Amino acid sequence: MFPEQWSDPDAVRRAATVLGDDARVNAPLGALTTSRVGGPAAVAYVANGLSDLQRAAEAAATSGLEILIVGRGSNLLVADRGFEGIALFLGDAYAQIEFDRANATVTAGAAVALPVLARQCAVPGIGGLEWAVGVPGSVGGAVRMNAGGHGSDMASCLIDADIVDLEAGTGATRDVSTLDLNYRSSGLQNRHVVVRARLSGRRAPSSKVTDQIADIVRWRREHQPGGQNSGSVFMNPPAESAGAHIDQTGLRGLRIGTAEVSRLHANFIVSDPGGTAADVVALMAEIRRRVAESTGIVLQPEVRMVGFETAPTPS
Repeated sequence: MFPEQWSDPDAVRRAATVLGDDARVNAPLGALTTSRVGGPAAVAYVANGLSDLQRAAEAAATSGLEILIVGRGSNLLVADRGFEGIALFLGDAYAQIEFDRANATVTAGAAVALPVLARQCAVPGIGGLEWAVGVPGSVGGAVRMNAGGHGSDMASCLIDADIVDLEAGTGATRDVSTLDLNYRSSGLQNRHVVVRARLSGRRAPSSKVTDQIADIVRWRREHQPGGQNSGSVFMNPPAESAGAHIDQTGLRGLRIGTAEVSRLHANFIVSDPGGTAADVVALMAEIRRRVAESTGIVLQPEVRMVGFETAPTPS
């Protein structure tokens, strides 16, 4: 039950003991991400309330294991050996959506998928969140990394968020102005769990919202690859495009093992079925090396990497 692949199987045992029967040991993790590569989590746990989050924090403190808050895995790359820690998922209690059409606001649990949020906003006629249909993440993850696309992001529509501090064991509502949202980043730390977000939109005819969503979906299908990928691999340099630099360096279609730079969008890496995270990391490092050599720009990863000893760097 506690294989020697983990450096401290006793720590895994202690965490699982605190979490009780709901803990899953050696649970799939990489397979649940959108890249579908990488190994298991030492322990996985689903939280459906504050007491569950407090129990997860206790398990981490007792075992010394790190907690990884997992949304929909759209911006996550897991090492092939897995993640020697506690993968914390938010359950159905955090997947509810409430609409206030009069004020054009939406309150969404952190586990709500962004495409679902965008589509459901069309029903009561709330616009302004159509961009979210093109971002395959969760509301909580979107707040944490200030996700965005199609000319907008969370910073432009977030009013406030309910956040649990795992170290303190308490929750609080924080105004967007206190979250330090910047390009694909925020001031939130690993101990912070976003559990709810209140977003502002605008009143709009349902048909108009639906049409705009359809336009974004159409654009995405024409310009971004499907299959196994983690979305945009590198952050855009200021006022520039990472994909353009990769493309201009002639790297579309570049392949290392089971990983390939997308021929449709150069800032995506697509993995073969049965592929490895090691090949993705090797390809990331090669992209960074060649772009740095060609342009002098060192691209920074947007994808979050867990379970790796080192991040890819230009050689």
